[in-house]
Amino acid sequence: MSHKCGYCEKTLSTKQALDRHSITHTGEKPFTCNICQKSFSQKSVLNKHLRIHNGRKPFSCDVCQKAFSQKSHLERHNRTHTGEKPFSCDICLKSFSTKTHRKCHMRIHTGEKPFSCNVCQKAFSCTTTLKNHVRTHTGEKRFSCNICLKKFSHKSRLIVHQRTHTGEKPFSCDFCHTSFVEKSNLSRHIRTIHSKEKTFFCDICKKSFSQKQNLESHKRIHTGEKPYSCYVCQKAFVQKSNLGTHIRAVHGKIKQFSCDICQKTFSQKEKVESHKRTHTGEKPFSCDICQTSFAKIYSLLCHKRAIHSKEKPFSCDICPKSFTYNKSLKVHKRTHTGEKSFSCDICQALFVEKSNLSRHIRIIHSKEKPFSCDICLKAFSSKVNLASHVKKTHTKEKVTSMDGVGSFHAQTIVE
Repeated sequence: MSHKCGYCEKTLSTKQALDRHSITHTGEKPFTCNICQKSFSQKSVLNKHLRIHNGRKPFSCDVCQKAFSQKSHLERHNRTHTGEKPFSCDICLKSFSTKTHRKCHMRIHTGEKPFSCNVCQKAFSCTTTLKNHVRTHTGEKRFSCNICLKKFSHKSRLIVHQRTHTGEKPFSCDFCHTSFVEKSNLSRHIRTIHSKEKTFFCDICKKSFSQKQNLESHKRIHTGEKPYSCYVCQKAFVQKSNLGTHIRAVHGKIKQFSCDICQKTFSQKEKVESHKRTHTGEKPFSCDICQTSFAKIYSLLCHKRAIHSKEKPFSCDICPKSFTYNKSLKVHKRTHTGEKSFSCDICQALFVEKSNLSRHIRIIHSKEKPFSCDICLKAFSSKVNLASHVKKTHTKEKVTSMDGVGSFHAQTIVE
């Protein structure tokens, strides 16, 4: 015998099923939690809710043994192991592991933002994004690191932070096998280094960029905005990196990490570990092409780009020039901005590069002459002056090399 709903004329097989269905029309919630008094339309939903109070998690993962209070939560978790993404976007065909993620994604296409902040009225497409945003108003930091006790407003930031303790870099590039702490850093790396894709366009001059932050930085050329101000002298900068360089060079920086061999201090723990290799001579990073070894992984990457691939992945967003090293790009950008971040403490002269400041102090103020000729032992304040001396004075000698200390080696040509 079938039972017909008096509201929507849907037909149910049993009276119990009809009663359960009718509640969806009446809004009735006859099942109440005796702990928090929250009400539910179905007894099964109440039973699931009660597990919040009693902590019962009857469903466990066969792979990692993680336990869940609801079967649907276990099924969703299982997809993190299988990689299954059964829910596809009808518009762009992108796949998702949950219906919720797909629904949230669809709003990118529709432009719908149904969730609004009751403080600033900013609208969001997902409830999770709204919840994260609200914490910027409340200052709430509910996620705490169990190692250093540092607190975070978002769980995702805590997870990323914890990798600074474990050293974990779970996101690896399929092209060059470089590993990253965050997925966003991997995506940016692939876009910038390998695919050369430029998906971000300036709506003023139509120039394209591979990174959103590069576009935002570029737009300040049009607006004249300098949003990053020095807390010491109030000097303003277009880019955050330029502000950081300014603070380190002009005002100094706390150096809390010291080398236990020579007591030299550093601002970052990683720099101490790298510095110690100058004492031990350790060079753990080897080139797989020519077997040259390096003390720093960055030096190995720079070596590969400069010697083997001739790659120049760092492009100026103002002019078409490209560079092998990020440091060279930063120095080059100052030719556009006119910034001179390095100041002489003695005469206040300003310089674009730190090396220029060091040379200035050596030549003008200290009168130091660290570069000596191996032939006549005459000393000079710069490598350029030494090279000029050898060329003019020792005309029958052939320059073979210049070492890192400053001595100039020459080989006499026998006539």
